[in-house]
Amino acid sequence: MSSLPSRSREALRVLRASGARGLAQRAVRAAYDRLGASELNAKLDLDLIADSRRLDLPVPDRRPERGTPLTVGWICTPPAPGSGGHTTLFRMVEGLEAAGHRCVLYTHDVYGGELARHEKVIRDNWPGMKAEVRSVADGLGPLDAYVASGWETAHVLASHSGLTTRRLYFIQDFEPLFYPAGSHYVLSEDTYRFGFRPIVVGPMLRDLLRDRFGLEAAVAEFGVDTGVYHLTRPSRRRGVVFYAKRDYARRGFILGALALREFHRMHPDQEIHLFGDATVKPPFPHTNHGTLRPAALAALYNECAAGIAMSFTNLSLVPDEMLACGVVPVAVENEYAKASMDNPYVRWVTPTGSSIAEALGDIVSGRAAAPAEVAANVRQTPWETAKAVTRQTIEDEVYGPA
Repeated sequence: MSSLPSRSREALRVLRASGARGLAQRAVRAAYDRLGASELNAKLDLDLIADSRRLDLPVPDRRPERGTPLTVGWICTPPAPGSGGHTTLFRMVEGLEAAGHRCVLYTHDVYGGELARHEKVIRDNWPGMKAEVRSVADGLGPLDAYVASGWETAHVLASHSGLTTRRLYFIQDFEPLFYPAGSHYVLSEDTYRFGFRPIVVGPMLRDLLRDRFGLEAAVAEFGVDTGVYHLTRPSRRRGVVFYAKRDYARRGFILGALALREFHRMHPDQEIHLFGDATVKPPFPHTNHGTLRPAALAALYNECAAGIAMSFTNLSLVPDEMLACGVVPVAVENEYAKASMDNPYVRWVTPTGSSIAEALGDIVSGRAAAPAEVAANVRQTPWETAKAVTRQTIEDEVYGPA
């Protein structure tokens, strides 16, 4: 062994300690660093970055008569199958289409992916949306209004400074928190100064943007799809569930893993279910279900007593969907989130592994309401409510106040 080169000895140690997968990960990471692949992370097109201090965006001289069918552009990044943010956005597009307006979806892909491939993903996964699909790279046409759907697309819309149109901003997260303090953080934050008319998903963002930026936003309430997420097993359950998305810091994967490791130490007889990423392999016994379609996720929820519901940049769909299935969600305290969700069955805890683990343990030990009682108290807010708010806000921005 001593005659082997040091690199070879190191590789053997990694292989013995972490297996072939761990060794492959080390090799890929070394290649990643050597090739400078980090520049692909959150890549930006510098020609499509705007500056709020230098914006002078033209609007049409005349407004169309109220009731005239509108053509509205929606700018988004290319979706992956099952993307929750795109699903919410496309629900709003469908709502506008149902009201008789025409929609055009513009994909913004800084990596230059094929439009045909993006369109196929959209048609296969969101067949209810009929919008024409175009690429930002081919230019933005003169439409009645445009809706940015994320901070990068807000920069795209603002940087087309010669485009005469009405501009709106559909906001689903406080996106500066996607990043550490730095360029991406402040560029994301600057989009709230662009002057676009904001529509936010849920009251948490309304309150946060009002306090920090003085914005007054229309609130599209989170909907609860009780046709999918509903109680099918009213009896007492065992086990816990966690949306384990390692690559999305806002989902609190490391904190969740710490909590679940401690929970397993305290309750080794309780099964731990993960979903969202099939590659996740935390150091405690678990069942990883990978990516689940809504019906399969609802079925999993109906097998569990408790769940971890973490999202640090806005409330998410997870707490309500868990509640609808009789699961008691454990959520970390946040002044804005807690004020926006007043369901008495949500367990709010300080953001530490032990606090989460203890709350989960309390629930699986029977010190919680029965699943039927939990499910009976979920919000009965259909997505039609959010669609109506979004449609009305866009119409008011184009036609003028009613």
